[in-house]
Amino acid sequence: MLRPGGHVFRGWYIASGAAGIQLLAGMLWMHSYGAYTVLLQEEFGWSSFIVGLAFALTRVESGILGPLQGWLVDRFGPRPVLRVGTLIFGGGFILFATVDSVITFFITFALIAVGSSLGGFATLMVAIVNWFNRHLAKAVAVSQLGFGLGGLCVPVVILMLELFGWRATAVISGIFVMAVGLPLIQIVHHRPADIGEVPDGGAPIHADGKAPPMRDDFTARQAMRTSSFWLISIAHAMALLTVSTVMVHLVPHLTRELSFTLTQAGLVVALMTACQMGGQLLGGWLGDNLPKRLVCVGCMLGHASGFFLLAFATNVWMVVGFALLHGTGWGARGPLMVALRADYFGAASFGTIMGFSSLIAMIGMALGPTIAGAMADAQGNFTGGFALLAAGSVVGAGCFFAAKRPALPEN
Repeated sequence: MLRPGGHVFRGWYIASGAAGIQLLAGMLWMHSYGAYTVLLQEEFGWSSFIVGLAFALTRVESGILGPLQGWLVDRFGPRPVLRVGTLIFGGGFILFATVDSVITFFITFALIAVGSSLGGFATLMVAIVNWFNRHLAKAVAVSQLGFGLGGLCVPVVILMLELFGWRATAVISGIFVMAVGLPLIQIVHHRPADIGEVPDGGAPIHADGKAPPMRDDFTARQAMRTSSFWLISIAHAMALLTVSTVMVHLVPHLTRELSFTLTQAGLVVALMTACQMGGQLLGGWLGDNLPKRLVCVGCMLGHASGFFLLAFATNVWMVVGFALLHGTGWGARGPLMVALRADYFGAASFGTIMGFSSLIAMIGMALGPTIAGAMADAQGNFTGGFALLAAGSVVGAGCFFAAKRPALPEN
C-alpha cells in the first residue's frame, strides 16, 4: 500500500473516496428502502407486490442503462458520469418527498435509482480496475466498505423517519447526497497513466508514458462470446435474487411476521451489514490469494443457507444466523464480482463489459423482490418465496464453479 518513498499510493485514496460515495447509496437508499416501505404501506395501503415491483422496475431500468453507462465511462471517464448521477440521485430524493400516488412513487423512485447507478458502484469500479492489478480484490473491498457502513447507519435513518417523517427525511437525504457526494467525486481519476502513475504504484513506466500491460484485454464482443461471461452473469443474478429481496422485504418480514419493532429490525440490518463489512475484508484477502471463482461458490452457499434460516425462522437466533451467513457471504462475494471479471477480461473495455453483464445480473435484482412479494401476498407470509430464492443461490454456486478462465482470441 505504501510506495518506496513511504507515500500512500494514490489508488488507495481513490478507493477510499469511492467508499464515501457508496456510503451515501447504502445508508440513504439501498439499506433503508425496507424502512421506507413500512411507512409508505401504512400511509397508502400498498401491497408487498407494489413496493417490490417498484424496486424491480428500477433495477430493470438500471440494467438496461448498464451498457450505455459502461460505454460512457470508458469513453469520457468516471467523473462526468458521477457528477450527473449524483445530481439526479439527490434531486430524485427531494422529489420523492412529494409522492402522493403509485405513479409519482414509481417515477421519483426511478430517478433515485438511475442517479444512484450513474453516480455509484459500476462507474466507480471502472476507475478501481484501472488503478489496481495485484491488489484489485482488496481495493474493491475497501471501496465497498462504504456501502456496508451505510447499512450500519440505517438505525440513524430510521430514527430520522420516526422523528421527522419520511417526507422530511427524503428532502434532507437529497441535500446531503449532493453536499457530500460532489466533493468526493473530485478524488476519482480514470486511469493512472493520465497523471503519471501506474497500476498498484509499483511498476516502471515505459518511455512513451504508458504503463505496461498486466492483463489480457478482451473487447466487449470477445468477452460476450465466452461461456464464462454468461456463467458469471447468471451466477451474479442468482446472488442478487436474495440481496434485492432483503433490501425490500426483510424489515416488513421481521416487523409483521416475527413481531420485531422497527428499531429492532434496524438492528438486524445493522448486524447483517457488520457481517457484510467483515466479509468484504475477508473476500478482498481471499480473492487476491485463492481462486476467486471457488471463493464465490462458498459465498453463494452462505447466501442459500442464510436465506433458508430466514424463511423458516421462529426465534431471534435463527434471524441472527441469517444475518451472519447472508451478510458474510454477501460481503465476501461483492469484491470478487469485479475482480473476477477484471481477471478474466482485462481493464480496457471493462466498463462496457460490466455494463452488459449487469444487464443480465439486474434480472435477478428485479425478480427477487417481485417474486417474494407476490408469493407473500398470495400465501400470507414470505416463507415459500424466501425458500425458493435460497434454492436459486445453490444454482448460482454451480454456475460460478463452471466459469473457467477464458483464453484471449488470437485476433
